[in-house]
Amino acid sequence: MRRLTAVAILLLAALTACSDDQKQQDQQEISWTKVDVGEAEPVTLTAHGNQLLIGLRHRGAKVVPELQLMDNGSRTPVAITPNPASPYAFEAVWYSIAYDGKQLLALGGASGGAHSNTRWTVWTGTPQTGLIERPQNFFTFGGETAGDLFSAVLTPSGSALLGSWGGVQTGNDAMVWLPQNGKWTRQDPTKTALQSTPSLLVGPSFGTTLGESIVIVGSQVRLAPNVVAQEAAVWRSTRLDTGWKRIVLPDPGNRSQANTATCEQDCVISGYVDGQLAIWQLDASGTAKRLQGVPSIPVGDKDKLPPPVLNDGKIVQVVAKDNKIVLVTGQDGQWTVQESKGPEGRPLAAALLPDHKLYLIAGTTLWQTGLS
Repeated sequence: MRRLTAVAILLLAALTACSDDQKQQDQQEISWTKVDVGEAEPVTLTAHGNQLLIGLRHRGAKVVPELQLMDNGSRTPVAITPNPASPYAFEAVWYSIAYDGKQLLALGGASGGAHSNTRWTVWTGTPQTGLIERPQNFFTFGGETAGDLFSAVLTPSGSALLGSWGGVQTGNDAMVWLPQNGKWTRQDPTKTALQSTPSLLVGPSFGTTLGESIVIVGSQVRLAPNVVAQEAAVWRSTRLDTGWKRIVLPDPGNRSQANTATCEQDCVISGYVDGQLAIWQLDASGTAKRLQGVPSIPVGDKDKLPPPVLNDGKIVQVVAKDNKIVLVTGQDGQWTVQESKGPEGRPLAAALLPDHKLYLIAGTTLWQTGLS
């Protein structure tokens, strides 16, 4: 009996020590330093290799959108050339900037018109030649059936703009625009997984790429008698705009949404389930799983989740908790939560470079820290 009691005490002590170690690890603060970007406000981050593109907004300038390229610690401006025939190009705020190491594709928007709808502008170029705005017909992105745009993407097979548009049958469809002779053309989603139906509404919100594939995340809403069910979902093509399939993410709870994603060998997808942070993985074969043990952090419809980053095989998700920036780090079933010292405001974007430096836009400031 005494031996059993002694063993029990040792086990309890070991468990308590592990618990204390976990608490200490969770309570360690991440210290950040501000990155000087001049008088402009950072709005987007795009990483490729050792390079980081910083999309900026300069409210007091004649040309509001700015872009800087950080390469091995040195920052250089990228030339921005709006077309004089496009007044909204001068006021554009960057929504998405895609970069594959050579080409740039950027999506900008500015409120305008009688209803203050977003007037979209498309920009192409390289870091060396700069970004040049390519004027589009008003009905390319506007009109009575216009939806929203959210991402510009570059694949080995070509470039695309992603958003939504008035449905062929009902609601909105997920929409892909492809370039043709300098103009961007909406593709037909009829009878594809991108189309909404009377019993299934498509709700895309963010897009990225996985090899030749385009990956769009968001949610679907199932409609049936006495049923309205919102479930996190992914739409993935086989190559650019062909071969679309819809994947419902597992364990969707009563209400869920996929907000954002990062894809390398597979995809890590962040969103929420029943108002709490949720993270999924989607492998190259199309198999998805919800990662277990993710800390309970409230995430709602209006909350911004930067795309997760991958650091030596671990997932790092920046999220706001109790008006503070925290880092959720780990793998399936094992996670830590670390508070931040410095950043204030909503997290808008995050990017990790190979030297383990993590960059974060919080509020109107760019921050940097090192990850171990």
